[in-house]
Amino acid sequence: MSQRSRAALVTVIVTIITLLLVYFGSQGLRNFDAALIGYAVATVFAIAALTYRYMLWLGRPPTWRYFRGGWTEFLSVRNFRRYTTLIPKAWWTDILAQTFIKPRGTARWIMHLCIFWGVIISLLVTVPLSFGWIHFTLVPPDHYKAWVFGIPTVTFPIEAGTGFAIYHILDFSAILLIIGLAIAMWRRLTDQGLLATQRFGFDLMPLILLFAIAITGLALTVSYDFWGARFYWFIALTHEVVVVLWFLTIPFGKFFHIIQRPASIGVTLYQQVNQDVEHYAPEPGHGSGHCRRCGDVLPSAQFISDLKGVLGDLGQNYALGDNRGALQDYCPTCKRVLRGQAYFELMGDRFL
Repeated sequence: MSQRSRAALVTVIVTIITLLLVYFGSQGLRNFDAALIGYAVATVFAIAALTYRYMLWLGRPPTWRYFRGGWTEFLSVRNFRRYTTLIPKAWWTDILAQTFIKPRGTARWIMHLCIFWGVIISLLVTVPLSFGWIHFTLVPPDHYKAWVFGIPTVTFPIEAGTGFAIYHILDFSAILLIIGLAIAMWRRLTDQGLLATQRFGFDLMPLILLFAIAITGLALTVSYDFWGARFYWFIALTHEVVVVLWFLTIPFGKFFHIIQRPASIGVTLYQQVNQDVEHYAPEPGHGSGHCRRCGDVLPSAQFISDLKGVLGDLGQNYALGDNRGALQDYCPTCKRVLRGQAYFELMGDRFL
């Protein structure tokens, strides 16, 4: 079966599972809000498209080897004992707090953090609501009860701080988005490097759509709380259209990296484990874990093996022949020396 066929099969399975979760999670569609059907359809389409593209991405030789190696190391009991804190730290630095960006600039770090959490919080609220997994019922005279998958969870007063926070959580996420997007747009309008390389459809359009989502979302609250619901239907329709458009762009635009980013946790574990294991010996008799020419330390056996495997999958063979191993059996400096020697042997006196 080809990679595209496997990706299509997995996509069909994931889509069916999603639809079943919508049906059963909304109690046979009894809690499904028909007014949110546009959001629900767009979300299902986005999930299907994301699954298909993610499977194609995993099918690339380097990605698959890192992905498989990361899960192998993660599921190892021995590694779990030795690297108990590595995964939580990686989640904090690479995903939750994104502190790996901070050395590049505080403003840039705040920008990424605001956009990331603005998007994530919005999705955590919008998707369950549009699928009917969460709904609220009135508990007279002044309380609401939250239901999750048909199970009553919490009852809270409408007018108290809890009710205000719950019903305005999308406003808070919109404010986060506006802060992050303002910084991002300023950088893209003033940074000469970005001005030279950015593309409108790929780099600017997703930011414009997110900005429109945040503004129209806040406008819904303003219309309901301060304008007596004037223009509410028009703002709501505009907001839904923009949200649907953004959902449709996720699988094909730069925000796909939100889906890719968690895979970096596996790469971090893979790299750390392979740095700590015994070093690679190209062949018996040539020293353990050392360059065949100068004796410098090489990466681990797993890393070298995966590198050769990836190059083989791509149809690239770097065997040097004459019992000299492969190019990957040498350190970077010696690789350059070997290339220079090969050029000299080929060109002779003309080399200089």
